[in-house]
Amino acid sequence: MGNISKKVSWELIKKTFLPVVIFVTLLGLYVFYRTTIFVSFPEGVQQELGKYIGTIFIVSISFIIQQIGKAALDWYGSCVATKTATRVDEELVPFLHHIFKIFVWVVTLLIILPLYGVNISALIATLGVSSLAIALAAQDTVSNIISGFMIMIDRPFRIGDKIKLPSGELVEVLSIGIRRSKFLSEDKKEVIIMPNIDLSKSKIINYTYAKEA
Repeated sequence: MGNISKKVSWELIKKTFLPVVIFVTLLGLYVFYRTTIFVSFPEGVQQELGKYIGTIFIVSISFIIQQIGKAALDWYGSCVATKTATRVDEELVPFLHHIFKIFVWVVTLLIILPLYGVNISALIATLGVSSLAIALAAQDTVSNIISGFMIMIDRPFRIGDKIKLPSGELVEVLSIGIRRSKFLSEDKKEVIIMPNIDLSKSKIINYTYAKEA
């Protein structure tokens, strides 16, 4: 546990060192600016500068948060996911990283826009409607992803297993992906790619499990 904790700490330091240095530097410059220069500007100029400075600080903090999240997910992917029995962790980590990154910068944008007088209520409503439309359009993709995770967890077949597909073909399992899985035909001349949802809804005969029983 001690080595794991040290590795986590070191990864966090590496990923966040530059953003933190930039943030601390900006903070020092801001303190100097507020105490020596800011008071000499007219009120209108002060307000305009305040918006830009606030934007810089919000972006810096968001960058630090993003790097911390990336370091944590990278550590999990290299130290934990590789030691588990299934590949669900390795498949899930890159996906979570992209989702986390998008989430951080969407929230950052929603925080910054009011500084420039933008009403975000309408924007949030638009995002909600757009998200619903995207979710409806991507129903098949989401179903395949969920089915892929269930296959990785339930393990009706594993990489290298000899199975019979719902179509009746005898194949060897090459890979189990998030959306699709790949199989090598019995004559080793074809690679068969099937959506995970079709596999999860159908009968699969696993010959390798029978030999191990």
